[in-house]
Amino acid sequence: MTDKHVDREALSLLREVMEDGYPELLDTFLADSESRLHELQKTADAKVLSEVAHSFKGSASNMGAVRLAELCQELEAEAKDKSPSEIARLVADISSEFCEVRPVYEGERQHALTH
Repeated sequence: MTDKHVDREALSLLREVMEDGYPELLDTFLADSESRLHELQKTADAKVLSEVAHSFKGSASNMGAVRLAELCQELEAEAKDKSPSEIARLVADISSEFCEVRPVYEGERQHALTH
């Protein structure tokens, strides 16, 4: 099942491929996402924004966080051309989307550890 936030098929495939390493993969994604989000929130440098958004986009895409990857792609592509208020709104959208999907990944981790 794919919804606008998380590609469940991608998660299922990752679960199969990673086997016992799946919970660690989820932990790494959550921790890295927190770090990248913090970096986006504290910088106004367009080059840094673009680089962090690129990295965040890649991991979100790999983990099936569809909408999060799209928002990061938008920030990566347009960081140089957006006004500070537009960048702040986009970073807030990325933060909000991460808050939306975080419970999915935490639930996946919990499920993987108990089954």
